[in-house]
Amino acid sequence: MSRSGWRLAACCVAAGLALSGCVSFAEQPPPAHWTEQPHLAPETGPNEGSGPGGGGGPGGGGNQGGPPAPVPPPEGCKDFHPAVVGTCMDTIDSVAPFPNSDPPAGLAGERKSGRVMQVRYGSDPSAVTTLPVDGTTDGGLTGLALSPSYAEDQLVYAYITTPTDNRVVRFTAGDTPKPVLTGIPRGPSGNRGALLRDRTGNLLVATGDAGNPALAADPKSLAGKLLRIDTSGKPAKGNPDPSSAVLASGFHSPGGICVGVDSRPWVTDRSAQRDAVFRVDPGKPLGNPVWSWPERPGVAGCVVTPSLLMVATSTAGNMQNLPLSPEGVITQKPTVSMQDKEGFGRLGGMAVLDPTYALAGTVNKSGGTPVSSDDRVILVSIVPPNVGGGGKD
Repeated sequence: MSRSGWRLAACCVAAGLALSGCVSFAEQPPPAHWTEQPHLAPETGPNEGSGPGGGGGPGGGGNQGGPPAPVPPPEGCKDFHPAVVGTCMDTIDSVAPFPNSDPPAGLAGERKSGRVMQVRYGSDPSAVTTLPVDGTTDGGLTGLALSPSYAEDQLVYAYITTPTDNRVVRFTAGDTPKPVLTGIPRGPSGNRGALLRDRTGNLLVATGDAGNPALAADPKSLAGKLLRIDTSGKPAKGNPDPSSAVLASGFHSPGGICVGVDSRPWVTDRSAQRDAVFRVDPGKPLGNPVWSWPERPGVAGCVVTPSLLMVATSTAGNMQNLPLSPEGVITQKPTVSMQDKEGFGRLGGMAVLDPTYALAGTVNKSGGTPVSSDDRVILVSIVPPNVGGGGKD
């Protein structure tokens, strides 16, 4: 599909309208940079060219000016939805997009198997490596992040569960993973974590409480924390306490980390009582969440723009869209998109591809209702739709 085709497909998803052997990373063409084209608003996508019902992409039939043509169901691993980047994987709880890649591309992590797959629009996924993980609890492979100098060193960081602990490791294609930060407590639950490279090139690591909420409050424990480390695993420069990696304490089962233009982290978290999202003020008590969901939709990956916080859900299987004020305050109840026939089922990891798009993984093989092409990596527009709703909860 052309560049405009996949971009339009992603807009359709955001608007809720339709919404092995190892290889070297270097075997694929390097991510290419393009000059940004004039943006097409999400509501114009279905009638403008290459999306479903357009003239240039899968299912295109020149249906100009009318509603989008229905997308045929998948046939085996072949998926006809033009927003699908990769198919036939398993429980994608982590993604690491190649920035500004055209066509969209990146890495996808299978939580239970530890396989890291390279996905590229228009190509079959290819196995990069398999990390030694224990996916028997809620942990496994739950975080991926590219090195700040990935184009030169091809280095990737991962958050994984082993039989003895949770840890951060680094690897390149075909090499044995090397430990970066070990000894994060492991338990019968609360092993899920998240990983993100911040705007300074350091790593943000959200850790679970290993099934013991007391550990999240224990300053001597790495459990239930948001950590900021350098790429060697040491406390990063600029932390509130130069001797400590801890930015915040009190998490239970983090599902995702995202960072806004002000560099402050947002963390989604799950507990027995509610799901929540926190805006972290490094070095200060975690405080109350900025939003919570007593119905517990399974908050997972997130993306934040100056006017919108998008949170994927792995139980409800939709996208929660929370409007933000210029000060970063949630102003209305979330609206919901990408659900039922308009969506892709349960959603897991999510990360920014470029200023207007993100990659997200599905987790339908973990308690959902998978189709033949699941689990998939999809392209999602992060341009704010027209969101409305009621008052603050």
